[in-house]
This record gives sequence, structure tokens and C-alpha cells, in this order.
Amino acid sequence: MTNDDVPLTPRPSPGSSVVSFDLPGVFVGTAEYAEGPTGCTVIHVPQGARTAVDARGGAVGMSGGYDFHHAIVLAGGSVYGLEAAAGVSTELLHRAENRTHWAALQHVSGAVIYDFSTRDTAIAPDTALGRAALNNAVEGEFPVGRCGAGRSASVGKIDFSRAEFAGQGAAFGRYGEAKVLVATVVNAVGVVVDRDGTVVRGNYHAETGERHVPAFDYAAAAEGTGEARTASGNTTLTVVVTNAKLTDVALKQFATQVHSSMHRAIHPFHTELDGDTLFALTTDEVELKGVNATGFGALASEVAWDAVLSSVR
Repeated sequence: MTNDDVPLTPRPSPGSSVVSFDLPGVFVGTAEYAEGPTGCTVIHVPQGARTAVDARGGAVGMSGGYDFHHAIVLAGGSVYGLEAAAGVSTELLHRAENRTHWAALQHVSGAVIYDFSTRDTAIAPDTALGRAALNNAVEGEFPVGRCGAGRSASVGKIDFSRAEFAGQGAAFGRYGEAKVLVATVVNAVGVVVDRDGTVVRGNYHAETGERHVPAFDYAAAAEGTGEARTASGNTTLTVVVTNAKLTDVALKQFATQVHSSMHRAIHPFHTELDGDTLFALTTDEVELKGVNATGFGALASEVAWDAVLSSVR
């Protein structure tokens, strides 16, 4: 069943809870097709924000990738879900009264996860769903759980029979006047790991009722005493939004630092079967005080771990 086979109506995608954040001028909206089920998430910054993109893994699915953005669109549907970003772009064109002078152009990037593994349809986010998510956007609230782009996300696919549903998560941190929002859609090969080392989602062994890091399965497979058939079709998408002023070089390194830190929460991460992508946006409002960009990156990395954990709780 595809988008052409059934009448589709975008629906709200509220998730299980909402993470509040204090970044004026940053709006978040979600929408879904229940028939998929699949969805998309839009982070809208009407005034625009300088951006650094850190894309890793062997299966990145992305459109745009600009160094300045008005919106980031995350979606299910793999490469077909990139159409949702086109819908957001068109809607923003109309909101700009169809002005096409270069200074009025609305910069929109899209990134997608492969979520077909957990469902039996080929329905994908399209232009209508992207526009619906943008129209649903509100300031200061990020829906989390099995919603938006994370509607059919899953983790721990060392053997797909051991995979478990995940979703999208978010966390917000404030350090003096500097603020940071981290939002992530977790659809990883790897498992989600808590700070004490406990695997909280993925690689679930039904025969024992246990979850453990995939290294145990890989070791057993290497020794000929077990199997580890890593499933394809994975990606973790992350958006970091801060009000801290960072130079272009510092912003790029900030994106790399935070993305690298997420291997603590997702194991393994950045594999050849993942298309992990992180967008770091700054609204350039406040100077960092007491810490430099590296220190602020360390703080944002802890927020990122919280965001990953919220995607499965």
C-alpha cells in the first residue's frame, strides 16, 4: 500500500509527553499518517539560524545541508520521506508572500530515517504531511515518544527479532544565559544505554528477558557460539539549537563534539548501516560566559544523552 492507494489525511502526532524549552522564536510541529504509520517533525526558526551539519555513517539520507536555515524537517519513509521537506519549503514561500529575491529565500533541509522495517506499508511522508507539521508548530514545546519522525523508529537491530520500538526525544539545558535544546529521532542499529551502563531499549533476548550491549553478540558470533545478523535500515537524526554565539569554526566543532558524544548513549553508533546526521543551529543571541565552546559542547553532550533516553521512555 502506497500514498496513491488510500486517501491520506495528516493527523496530529502528540507523542506520550512534551519537553518544554525556553528558546523564543523556535517552533516545533509534528504530523503523521496513521495508515503508515509514519510521520515527520519540523523545527522552524522564522528568523533563521546559522548551521553546521555533521553527517556520518554509510547511509545518510539528506537534502539541503545549508549553513543557514529557517527549518529542519525530519521524517520517516527513507528517501521518499524527503518530499516532506519540499512541502515545508513551499509553505514558507507562501508565508513570505511568494517573494523570491535571494534575501527572502527560505532555507529548508530534510533528513530521513528508514522506518519500513517495522510496518507493512510503503506510505511515506509527503508534501502535505510536511506542511501539516509546519502548521502544527508551536513555540517552546517538543513532543516526545512514538510521534513525528519517530513514529515507527526502532533500536537494537543486531537481529531484527530482538529490536524494540523507540521514538523521538528531546532535552533542554540552561547554563547562565546560554541555552541548548537537543532533539533526536533514534532509529539505530545500536541499543540505548543509560548512564549506569544499563541497556534500556533494544537487543531484547526473549528467551532470557535480558538486554545487553551488542558487543556480547558480536563476540559470540566471532567465536562461533552465537549469531549477530545486523539489520540494515537505520539512522539517528539530531537537531541542536542554542542561543550561544559561536564562530563558524566553533559551531562546526560543536556539532562534531556533541554528535561524537552520543556514542555513550547509543551502542554501536555511526556504523556503515546508519545514516546519522546532526544539525547544530545557533540564533547568536548571547556570549558564552565562564566556559568556552569546548566546555559548552561538553554540557550540550549531557543534554544529548538525556534526549536519547527520553526517546525510549
